[in-house]
Amino acid sequence: MTSESQSSRLPAHYFTAGSSSFVEFLAAHAPEHLPGAAGRSSAPAGSGVGGQSAERGSGQVSAPHGTTIVASTFDGGVIMAGDRRATMGNMIAQRDIEKVYPADELSVVGIAGTAGLAVEMVRLFQTELEHFEKIEGMTLSLEGKANRLSSFIRSNLGMAMQGLAVVPLFAGYDQASDIGRIFSYDVTGGRYEEHDYYSVGSGSPFARGSLKKLFRAEQDADAAVRVCLQALYDAADDDSATGGPDMTRRIFPVVYTVDARGARRIHESELQVLMDAVVDQRFQRPDGPVATDPTGEATS
Repeated sequence: MTSESQSSRLPAHYFTAGSSSFVEFLAAHAPEHLPGAAGRSSAPAGSGVGGQSAERGSGQVSAPHGTTIVASTFDGGVIMAGDRRATMGNMIAQRDIEKVYPADELSVVGIAGTAGLAVEMVRLFQTELEHFEKIEGMTLSLEGKANRLSSFIRSNLGMAMQGLAVVPLFAGYDQASDIGRIFSYDVTGGRYEEHDYYSVGSGSPFARGSLKKLFRAEQDADAAVRVCLQALYDAADDDSATGGPDMTRRIFPVVYTVDARGARRIHESELQVLMDAVVDQRFQRPDGPVATDPTGEATS
């Protein structure tokens, strides 16, 4: 196909050198396709916070809300897991929502907050990273990816101030240092690196307490997965917006491992075995496993 025939089908700006950012390209040439465009950049006044309805004149605003995401490092990588429940006020909006997604081959992102906006942000973030790689012929560093996500969150500040917040958790494998790293954010786009483990969402205080109890610096990937599953179980035990394992419907958390081989989702068949073991253990100890010292002995 000649350059003339290409030019006749696509506008000239598709063949002009410019920014490696897909978002900047879209903002310059087709801003109506960006999230928040065409008057959607702010929510109606009086919108409810946390997915709950708030009366406003003759109507109501209500949106499904995603909840708890946990992440934990292991030797040479990182694990991220999320429960499957979405809530809308005091109602369960969805039982099998997916809240953890691969951002690219070496990173993952988990969503907490207004579910619809969060999924839209993740898809745009995935496209942004893919576009950069195609234009530059190389991938962004892990810190670069974390910074790009920060700018996406900042662009949603207007809606966050009106109750439609998106607060993701980002993690990935750092090729330069051969370790897994975790980044958290606030609604203004502030980026913070977390060490060892972290959790976001309504069940995060309980999940983080569980992670603090069970995390071991020398743990391998299998141990880190078990720790994250126990943390989600503890979160569901105390937070009504966090869904525990649904053994009748066989709905289990979404779990990703990320290391030098890339991001891999743990298959349902593997999770079923792990969750069966967790539930069986809870029949013996409803409050979950106790912490152990480095020798493997239970601490008092």
